[in-house]
Amino acid sequence: MAEAARTAFSANSESSPRDLTSWQRFQIRLLGWVGYWAVRLIGSSLRWEVRGWEHWQAAEALGKRLVYTFWHREIFAATWFWRRRGIVVMRSHNFDGQFTGRVIEKHGYGSVAGSASRGAARALVGMVRAIQRGQDAAFTIDGPRGPRYVAKPGAVMLAKATGAAILCFHIRPARSWVFSRSWDRNEIPRPFSRAAIFIAPPILVPSDADDTGQARKLQEVQAALDELVRQGDEWLRQIR
Repeated sequence: MAEAARTAFSANSESSPRDLTSWQRFQIRLLGWVGYWAVRLIGSSLRWEVRGWEHWQAAEALGKRLVYTFWHREIFAATWFWRRRGIVVMRSHNFDGQFTGRVIEKHGYGSVAGSASRGAARALVGMVRAIQRGQDAAFTIDGPRGPRYVAKPGAVMLAKATGAAILCFHIRPARSWVFSRSWDRNEIPRPFSRAAIFIAPPILVPSDADDTGQARKLQEVQAALDELVRQGDEWLRQIR
């Protein structure tokens, strides 16, 4: 079923809501429930280890909202770990985005519609408003099309506009299924396996940061995520 969903994503990745047929809308509803139960059943079976929780606590102590920032391939595991916190994420208008939106909303997330190619500015405004309402936000910072593991500026822009702190994290399952044909090498943990989440210290972006300052902060985000990936690789070597 997961592979069928992945095929459906590819076939409909450029559609918009008005382009979807009744059959596609039915697929979105059905796959939304399938995805919800897949995340719930697999996520609840994982044996979690948390590295860097003190950094999350430090971010909370700042008294600011958070912009959770991570790699696109980790959506499945991240959806479960950070569930029921009201975190707002950006989703695209297309089939892929609508299906994903249904899954995450069933796990207690909010969403705003937009993508790098369509409605990005409107979605960013929606996320700014969500933070102003007291909600946190999340970015898959190399999405929606990659390149993989290359940070884009959305999280830095949002942090600058709102004063929120960027909190980078990385999830590494000990055993997983990897969709090698997808640009992000999407990863689904295998049931009952170990999984570790690594959290970096919060990153603040001054409200008066110019283009050069924002570029430096983006480099800082990239470096933090790269370091978390290194920690995840080291953890995996140690447990094998």
